[in-house]
Amino acid sequence: MAAREAELKRIVVFCAGLAAVSLLPANAASASTDWPTYGHDPGGMRYSPLRQITRDNVSSLKPAWVYHMKPADAVVDANGPGGLSFPGATPPGGANNESADAAQRRAEGVGPSRWGGNNRFAPSEATPLVVGGTMYLTTPYHRVVALSPQTGAQIWSYEVAGPGQPSIRGVEYWPGDKQSPPEILFGTRDGRLIALDAKTGAPIASFGDKGVVNLRTPEIMNDYPKAIYGLTSPPIVYRDLVITGVANQEFPALGSYGDVRAWNVKTGKLVWTFHSVARPGEYGHDTWAGDSWKNRSGVNVWGFMTVDAKRGIVYMPFGAPSWDRYGGDRLGKNLFSDSIVAADANTGKMLWHFQVVRHDIWDFDTEAPPVLIDVQRGKKTIPAVAVVSKSALLFILNRVTGKPIYPVVERPVPPSDVPGEQAWPTQPFPVVTPPLARQTMTVADIATVTPELETYCRKLIEDNQLLLGGPYLPTGFNRSTVNFPGTQGGANWGGGSFDPKLGYLFVNSNDMGQIQSRVSTPGQALPFGQGRPFGRFMDPTSRMMCQQPPWGRLSAVDVNTGKLVWQVPLGVTDSLPAEKQATGRPNLGGSIVTASGLVFIGATDDSRFRAFDADTGKELWTAKLEASAHATPITYEGPDGKQYVVITSTGGGFLESPLTSDTVTAFTLP
Repeated sequence: MAAREAELKRIVVFCAGLAAVSLLPANAASASTDWPTYGHDPGGMRYSPLRQITRDNVSSLKPAWVYHMKPADAVVDANGPGGLSFPGATPPGGANNESADAAQRRAEGVGPSRWGGNNRFAPSEATPLVVGGTMYLTTPYHRVVALSPQTGAQIWSYEVAGPGQPSIRGVEYWPGDKQSPPEILFGTRDGRLIALDAKTGAPIASFGDKGVVNLRTPEIMNDYPKAIYGLTSPPIVYRDLVITGVANQEFPALGSYGDVRAWNVKTGKLVWTFHSVARPGEYGHDTWAGDSWKNRSGVNVWGFMTVDAKRGIVYMPFGAPSWDRYGGDRLGKNLFSDSIVAADANTGKMLWHFQVVRHDIWDFDTEAPPVLIDVQRGKKTIPAVAVVSKSALLFILNRVTGKPIYPVVERPVPPSDVPGEQAWPTQPFPVVTPPLARQTMTVADIATVTPELETYCRKLIEDNQLLLGGPYLPTGFNRSTVNFPGTQGGANWGGGSFDPKLGYLFVNSNDMGQIQSRVSTPGQALPFGQGRPFGRFMDPTSRMMCQQPPWGRLSAVDVNTGKLVWQVPLGVTDSLPAEKQATGRPNLGGSIVTASGLVFIGATDDSRFRAFDADTGKELWTAKLEASAHATPITYEGPDGKQYVVITSTGGGFLESPLTSDTVTAFTLP
C-alpha cells in the first residue's frame, strides 16, 4: 500500500511538472529537473519546475550531505581574498599603478590588490551544475570536480595545472553529439579555456592544445602581454559554439581588450569576435574622443551572458571602461561600456544595444545575466529581456528590438568638478519601476540604529565635510562624496530570477554607499587618483552602514506592469538586539525560484540560507551556514527522486575577510 501511495504521489508531481511546462516562455530549453547551465535555461530565468519542496514543508529542510572542497594539501593565504591567479605581479605601468589599485581595493573592503600573487585561493562563488545524475563545479583549490548529487561523493577530480584558478562562479555544459562526448567547459584566471570529458574528467584531446585554448592572443592583449586577462564566470554554449567574456583590469586604463569571442566547442578554433570598444569604422566609434578607444581595457563581460536559443541571439552585459572612476582621458558615451548588446549568436554581428550608464565614472558595471522573459500586455505576449545592474535601475526591453517596453526618460544629472572630466549631462531612468536600492543620501538619513553608530556616522560626515546627494553624483575634486549605490551596487552579478507563472522578477540588492574623491596624482598613469577618506560608508568596527536600514533587500517586480509588488529586508545584523536585527545586510550572489512558489537565496554576509514565499516575500525558512554563501543556489531531482537544494558557502569575497569555510551543502526533506 505504501509503495502504491508513493507511486501515486510521483505521478501527481510529474503531472504538476507537465502543467508548469506550458507556462514556460519560448526561450526555456526544457522543464528540466536537472540544473544544466548557470541560469537553469539559456535565457537565465533560474526557474525550476520542481514542486516537492513547498511553502508547507520547506521549514522541514535538513542538510543531506556536505562536500568539503579543500584538499588536505591546500594552503590558504591568510592575507585575504584579493589575490587572483593572474600572471605577473605588477600591472602595466609599473608599481605606482599597482599601489594605487591596492589602495582602492583596500578602501572598498576587498583586501589586497587584484594583481596579487599566484599562490592565493579566492573564495568560491560557484553555482554547481547537475546533468544526468552528476554534479559539476569548480573549487577554489585549482580543481574541477564531479560529484554524486545524491550523496556528495566525489566521482572524478581534475587538477588545473599552472597558476590560474578555475573560474570562481562555475562551469558550462555541452551535451555532445553523435561524434563527440558531452563536455565540461570553464575558464581560468590566467586566460585559458579548458574542455573536459563530462564522464571521465579527462581533457578533450581535439579541443585546442590537448583540451586547452590560450585566450591571451596577441590581438586581444595588444602590447601588454602581462595585462590582466582571465575568466571568473563560466562561458555560455550555443549549439556548437562556446562564447567567452573576460575579467580584465580596472586599472590602469590601457591593457587587454574586453572583446567577446566564440569558439568551436569541438576544436577550440576561433569563430567570431565582437569588439567591445568600437573600432574605427564600426558603429559607436565616435563615442570615444580622439584615440581614447585604443588599447582601452575594461568594457568586458566579466559576468554572465544569456542566449535566446530559438532566435539565435546572445545577450552580452558589458562593464565599465578602465579606469572606471575617471573618464577625462576617454570623453564621450564610451560604447559599448555599461551596455546590453544583442548579437547574432552564429556570427557575432550586433543586432541592437542599450546603454544603461553613459560615460561611467562610478564603476556601475552592467554585469548581471540579462534575464529572458515574456511580458504579457493585454492579450499580447512580448519577448523581453530584464536588465538590472549596479545602478539598481531595472530596464525591461523588447529582446528582439532592444526598445523599452515601459517608458525610459533621460534626466539631467550633476556635472563633475574634476579638471578635464566631462560627466555625461543626462542618464536614462525607468519611469514605471522604482529603483531597487537607495539612490540618495541626506543628513536626515543618518542611521540611528544605535547611539554609537549615529555618533560615529555624524562625526564621519562632519569631520570630512562629506558631500551628500542624489543619483549619479560625480566624485568630488579634493572633497569626498558619498555615492548611492556604491561600487558594490545596487544589484551585482547575481541579477534576478523569474517566475513565469506569477510574472515576477526577484532581485536582491545592496544599500551600501561609497566614500571617494579625486585628487591630483602627478607622475602616475592618470592625472587624478583616489583621495582620503575613502571606503564603504559604514562603521568598520560594527560593520553597520551609516544610513538608516534597510542595508540589503529582496524585491519582486511584476514584469507585466513594471510595478514593485513587494520588497523585504534581506539579512540580519546579529550584533543587534533581536527586535532590531532585521536590518537587511550587504549581499553578493543570486536567487532561484521554483514552481511551488519558493525563492531560495544565500548571498548575505550573515551566513544564512533562506527561502521566501514568492507571492508575498514572507521568509519561510532559514538555515545557518558555516560561512556566508556569496553564490547562487540550485535545485534538482536526485537519482532517488527527491528534490535537493544546494548552496556553496566559503565566506570571503568583496564583502568580508578571507575564506572561512569550503563547503557545498545539499538540503532535502526528511
